[in-house]
Amino acid sequence: MEKAGKIILGVVYNPVLAELFVAKAGEGAHLNGNKIHVAATEALNRSLLATGFPYDIRESSLNNLDNFKQFIFKAQAIRRAGSAALDLCYVAMGRFDGFWELKLAPWDTAAGCLMVNEAGGKVTDFKGNKLNIYSKDSETLASNGKIHEEMVKILMTVKPVPVS
Repeated sequence: MEKAGKIILGVVYNPVLAELFVAKAGEGAHLNGNKIHVAATEALNRSLLATGFPYDIRESSLNNLDNFKQFIFKAQAIRRAGSAALDLCYVAMGRFDGFWELKLAPWDTAAGCLMVNEAGGKVTDFKGNKLNIYSKDSETLASNGKIHEEMVKILMTVKPVPVS
């Protein structure tokens, strides 16, 4: 739910695991009624990350493969589940330490970004600036806050590889 341009309520439900994530601005993030917090992992090389890939992966050089290649060598591991909303919730509850993806829509990110912020994490664009969920070429970066700057540095150095 958005009010005056600010996300104030976010809800994400995972029916497979019967997990209901709820975040209210200023009131924290919760999973099935229990307060959640981001992980305490302090180094990227010990972090479990998550990402996804855009639908136009074969046609566009902005396909996240270049970023994936960099992070696979810098992080402990990377997962790709297929739901940005759940990936963000998993960062909020500490299952993942960080998440990045591009070309997402507001319905993919609004609730999850509030969840991460309310759980003590950090959400920005790839450059570390305030995230605009309505940006046409959105870049979403979320983390536990402790590895955020390391992730920004990597994302700032990556140049898209042209698709042939």
